[in-house]
Amino acid sequence: MSLFKYGSILSMVILFIAIYFKRNQDTELRGQLDSVLNSLRKAEHKAKLHPRPRVAIGLGACLDGVIDAVPLLEELNIEPPPEVKHYGSIEGKKELSETFAFFFSKGAAGERYLHDKALFEDVLKLVEKKPSAAWYIGGNAPAMANRLAKEGCEVLLGGRMSQKLRGQLQEGVKVVGTPLEKDDVHLIMEYKTGEVWGKYKTPRANRFIVHSDSSNPMLESLDEFREELGAFKPQAVVIGGLQMMDNFPFREEERQSRLLELQKLMVGLSPDIKTHFEFASFAEEQMLRDLLQYIIPYSNSIGMNEQELPNLYSLLNYGNVSLLADPYPRTATILDQMRFVFNSLRNDPNAEGEKRLSRLHVHTLAFQAIMTAKDSGWKNTMSATAKAALTANRYVCGTSKVDVTKSRIIMDESFSISEEAGSERMPFRNDRPVSCWDEGEVAICVAPVLVCTDINMTAGGGDNVSSAGLVLQI
Repeated sequence: MSLFKYGSILSMVILFIAIYFKRNQDTELRGQLDSVLNSLRKAEHKAKLHPRPRVAIGLGACLDGVIDAVPLLEELNIEPPPEVKHYGSIEGKKELSETFAFFFSKGAAGERYLHDKALFEDVLKLVEKKPSAAWYIGGNAPAMANRLAKEGCEVLLGGRMSQKLRGQLQEGVKVVGTPLEKDDVHLIMEYKTGEVWGKYKTPRANRFIVHSDSSNPMLESLDEFREELGAFKPQAVVIGGLQMMDNFPFREEERQSRLLELQKLMVGLSPDIKTHFEFASFAEEQMLRDLLQYIIPYSNSIGMNEQELPNLYSLLNYGNVSLLADPYPRTATILDQMRFVFNSLRNDPNAEGEKRLSRLHVHTLAFQAIMTAKDSGWKNTMSATAKAALTANRYVCGTSKVDVTKSRIIMDESFSISEEAGSERMPFRNDRPVSCWDEGEVAICVAPVLVCTDINMTAGGGDNVSSAGLVLQI
């Protein structure tokens, strides 16, 4: 037999062995994901909704136009900038290019007000012509309201929107707020993991949002929302959408005046009504300080993502705003930042007794973490963490059924509960993926996310995940 034939046979044997081991690896991975999924489902279903929780949520609403970011920028003749740069709000194409590149290059979510209304209208007209653009009801409050209703809650939503937009709300959502003839529009510019724009390559899928709102920053539905609360008798009140006030051109002290009115609503609530504030992407330091003065001291619960937590942590710890953070943070890092934020806000002398912080939910791409004070009345923390993790996959993939062939786990096989030396490590167990433990008077649960690899939508993911975790704890 010739050397050529021996070489051919050897190559075929090597190929066969490679295929054999690859199939074994795929089978093993599929088994692991199936085990994690089944365990998360069991944890989720340990808690039941009974009776239906009544949740009031505000403020604001919009129409979201979702479009692929890079093709849109190319069609607008907006080229990648030589260097990235951050702007708190955007004046023109140059600043749009530099700010988008700033977030895109880090795979971070961003949301900015576009002062140039003519530019915004030009971009909007182009998006409206595109068959690939998708249109949804948007804003933190409507997204959370729809999720809460879908999960079985009775919901009161405070937000001004057109009658057409109201038609996209789930049955069981009652709207208060004078209808608008024309909705505020947010453009959701999405991108996928590894996508390239010029010399920039993004490390993870995310979105950049631009808007030129006029109604939402003024909290125009606030008064009508407040009037309905007494008759509705909510068990929880959720506040979101305040990022619309970030870098908006208010008149002097106008923003503080509106926040003070919202504070009065929160202060006036009965002590047995839970309050939750859904954080967002804030760039203006004074806006964050206003939140710390007017809103956060009256919030029992706060929800935020892996970009927003370091921002608040930086302000509380160092006195400045941190605009970007690691898109794939270590679990220990997040937990340490959560402890600092939780303790700082819980011990804030401005906090109102029964309304002081007692729950913190951080939702990341890789995992969910919920921290609660054990004497606070928040229940079902393990089930809530599992439900949030599953909702992340269901929402991003756009299906009610989790498909493990379109999922992956990026959380470490074990994680330290703190960055401190000698910290305890939590092993990852397929049959018990939700890790829970106590630290004095605080309970903590962490659950892995089966990260969706077939992305349908990213915008609104945090709102849906946060709502799903909240609904089992009221």
